[in-house]
Amino acid sequence: MTETRLLDQETIKKMLTMDKVNEIVEKTFQEVGERRVKNPTKVTLDLGNNSDWPEYEGYMNAMPAYIGGLDVAGLKWVGGFDGKRKEAGYPYINGLILLIDPQLGTFKAVMDGTLITNLRTGAQTAVAIKYLGFEKGSDLNLALFGTGMQASMQLHAIADWFNIKHVNLWHYHDKGVKEFIAEHEDLVDGDIDYVTDVKEACDADIVITATKSQEALLDYQDISGDTVIIPIGSGHEIGNHLINYSDHIVVDHIGQALHRGALADAATKSIIDEDDIDATIGQLASGRLTLPGLRKGTTICVPIGIGALDIAIAGQLAKEAEAENIGSTFSFNPY
Repeated sequence: MTETRLLDQETIKKMLTMDKVNEIVEKTFQEVGERRVKNPTKVTLDLGNNSDWPEYEGYMNAMPAYIGGLDVAGLKWVGGFDGKRKEAGYPYINGLILLIDPQLGTFKAVMDGTLITNLRTGAQTAVAIKYLGFEKGSDLNLALFGTGMQASMQLHAIADWFNIKHVNLWHYHDKGVKEFIAEHEDLVDGDIDYVTDVKEACDADIVITATKSQEALLDYQDISGDTVIIPIGSGHEIGNHLINYSDHIVVDHIGQALHRGALADAATKSIIDEDDIDATIGQLASGRLTLPGLRKGTTICVPIGIGALDIAIAGQLAKEAEAENIGSTFSFNPY
């Protein structure tokens, strides 16, 4: 009888470290660049996040992928909800990951996807930074927009690979800012300063926007000097003028990046198209493509999130859990 291994969030938390996630994400991006990964564009079920009906203020994404190096296939079913979920005091993001044997089609594992999603969202930024011209261990001055879970994971992942010298923290209001600073100051070599002026906040090596904003938080006039901008939110966080006049555009998945997130509006309005994408993170990580001058001018990097990263992390956990008999098992089928 086939058995499916079940792993809850607490079990996964004990098995994962930030460095481990960073390493898996880096290796997976390399495999993507080497074309050893299948990663279709994610499918979104809009439950009121960007539509009038139903009025549940949420969405769910279906994100399938196959990872050649691990020989594992799976699906992440994940989304974010305000509304009643927020009223109940639950975290915004919720997800499950289902893994299958790619030869038999049997379900190998079912596990919590929320923690994996949060960790890999930070890790994809840390890995991107490395391949945008910043060596591991180098000093970074950051601008961080947002104080939620995704903003937190950005600092944790980047601090694991780099030395964060200073952070300019921008948020819509000062609610929760002091608490965020207190919780993350140990990750920063210098200070985390709350900055209300956008242009002043953007005076940094790397600007990261980790919000739910559907309107541009910053634009061309707010950036000066050599700057990398990484918008990780699913909305329209940066202005179209900034996108249009940027020197480089790097994404994790071209098909997704032009239809959701920071670049979607510019693509819809024909300001940019596929030809304006200079590289993917996978191409840079695998060495299949190099972009001279990445540290000069304005570079926009959009890691909108690919299921392959989550499936790779889940696949590695499933292998370790099976070897060490971690978690529990359940038989869904009579064979």
